[in-house]
Amino acid sequence: MSSLEPSGKVIVAEISLVPLVKGKVSMSDEIAIAFMAIKKTKGLKVTLTGMGTQVESSNLKSILAAVEAAHEAVEKIGVSRIISTIRIDQRLDKMHTLEDRIQAVTRKLVED
Repeated sequence: MSSLEPSGKVIVAEISLVPLVKGKVSMSDEIAIAFMAIKKTKGLKVTLTGMGTQVESSNLKSILAAVEAAHEAVEKIGVSRIISTIRIDQRLDKMHTLEDRIQAVTRKLVED
């Protein structure tokens, strides 16, 4: 896990890669390679989930560099097609991390 640069803003994103290999159903090997490429990207806090990789950064360039690194990593191992879905949430009015979002929902669950 890389540390975030102190800038007062946090951009969050979820990156989901679908590497297609002819004749292969499981993608865990390729996903692991993509995840490690994302994790090596400087300026990111990285969390693996069951449906994608969540990242936090103080700048958009790091997030886009992580997507590019993931694509390049799986391309190097011979993947014939890569489909990516990227959701980016750049909140401009205040700093709001992924953990802050989870805590906000958790507090509401306790209240009910």
